[in-house]
Order: sequence, then structure tokens, then C-alpha cells
Amino acid sequence: METLKDWKLKLEVVKTKKGVVLHKITLSEDHFFLEQNPLKDSKYGFAYRKIKEKYPEFYMFWEIKNNRYTGKLIAGAILDKEEIDLFITDVLQSEEYKSYEDVREEIET
Repeated sequence: METLKDWKLKLEVVKTKKGVVLHKITLSEDHFFLEQNPLKDSKYGFAYRKIKEKYPEFYMFWEIKNNRYTGKLIAGAILDKEEIDLFITDVLQSEEYKSYEDVREEIET
């Protein structure tokens, strides 16, 4: 495996002015991703609350670069093997993917 880009990132747990505890991923002084506030009364705050009820290890992070919101988002879930099929089925609204073989590949180094 060849490294094409390398960030020295910092993962923090921060508290907002209103006391909400969120995760923050800092890539540089003026470039970071901040977790969606699940208590925010907004479309994405509501959606995040609902998703977290079902998938507590699901995360959404909004990109902030040069003190500006970019509109880009990192979303992902940290799931156990047993939870993956349920999550994929929920997202795809289909079980068609289950007809494919579950092949485990070695990581290339």
C-alpha cells in the first residue's frame, strides 16, 4: 500500500457554548470536521437524533475550512459484523447485496 496523502489529525471531544458535547476532527489550524449537534432543532439535527437512536455508533461530521462551512460531510458507522447487514439493508432498502459472496481480502501493503 502506498501513502498518497498524510494528515496529522487530532480527535477531540469539545463542549459547545450551550453545553453540548461533540467530537471534532482537526486536520490543521483552519481545517476541521465538527460532529452534527444532535440537539439542534434543524433537519440534520433531527435526522441525526433518529439515526443515533438506532445506530449509536453512527457519526456525521461537517467540514469547516478557513472559518467557513463547506457543505461537505463525513458520515460513517462503527459497527460489529452482526450489525453490518442490518445497517446496509436499512440504507439500501433491499437485501439484493446478500446474493453476493462474502469475500475477505488481504490488505495490500
